[in-house]
Amino acid sequence: MSLIHPLTIGSVSLSNNLVLAPMAGITDSPFRVLCLKDGAGLVCAEMVSAHALHYGNAKSGRMLRVNPEEHPVSMQIFGSDEQTIREAACQAQAAGADIIDLNAGCPVKKINKAGAGCVLMKDEPKLARLLTAAVKSVQIPVTLKTRIALNHHEFLGARLAKLAEDCGAAAITLHARAAVDVHSGEPDVEALAKACVAVKIPVIGNGGVTSASYAKEFLAAGCAGVMIGRGAIGNPFIFRDIIDELEGRPVPAHTPQKRLEIYSKLIEENVAYYGERIGINRSRKTAGYWINGFPNASAVRGEFVRLDTIEEVRKLFSTVFEV
Repeated sequence: MSLIHPLTIGSVSLSNNLVLAPMAGITDSPFRVLCLKDGAGLVCAEMVSAHALHYGNAKSGRMLRVNPEEHPVSMQIFGSDEQTIREAACQAQAAGADIIDLNAGCPVKKINKAGAGCVLMKDEPKLARLLTAAVKSVQIPVTLKTRIALNHHEFLGARLAKLAEDCGAAAITLHARAAVDVHSGEPDVEALAKACVAVKIPVIGNGGVTSASYAKEFLAAGCAGVMIGRGAIGNPFIFRDIIDELEGRPVPAHTPQKRLEIYSKLIEENVAYYGERIGINRSRKTAGYWINGFPNASAVRGEFVRLDTIEEVRKLFSTVFEV
């Protein structure tokens, strides 16, 4: 049986079991659409503050917008009290999300100081209340994203997977590193395997997946799916490449010229979505991932980050590969 296969999360059917991870400032609507076109079975939006939604923050409200081309999509929310979590889940459902995901794994200090993210791993009764509140407030599936541990002394993955299942979550995503590791170090695949056998709901493995070999390792350990985050930045074709490699097909080369063509289209989509100033500014954040692999890449990046209009960007990129 192929390791790549359709996956069902609650009432939502995915074409395959490769998932784009939620990443702040990265997985906005234009990038989600791009990843779906390049083979992702599910895309997850950058996390949205339930507290901000409660107080009518316009920017947070816009983050819930769903493009008709980006289904299936999971909307991730974070918060520390049941009421705002219920409200946020309902708003995300109304905006068109197919799945609601509760974040209980983010190690960012600002999030943790607000009582959200990975600090919820320290208070499992509270985490259970928040997750249950989300599950009971909507008619679409709710999932949990967390980590295998807070530190290297106590493995929590299997216990948190069971908590999620008992609260009615349709799946759990486990980042295979402890919170103290943030994004560094090798993922603990053995810890993921223990969580997989502890529950009947799908366990999606996350953390450090940058190639088909890592995806294969996660899936062979029992994960129902694989979530890919940083490996997809500047590389949305990773989903199709993993599918092709694991199914025995040749993986196409992605030349710097082809990558720049796709990046140009993404910038155009960002400008259409956000307006020129914000669209170009957001595009700058990932320039280093896209503009690389050719002799004058550093100079092109340096010039690109100083540009303010889409016409200037078009002119720059049109001359990059001229002989």
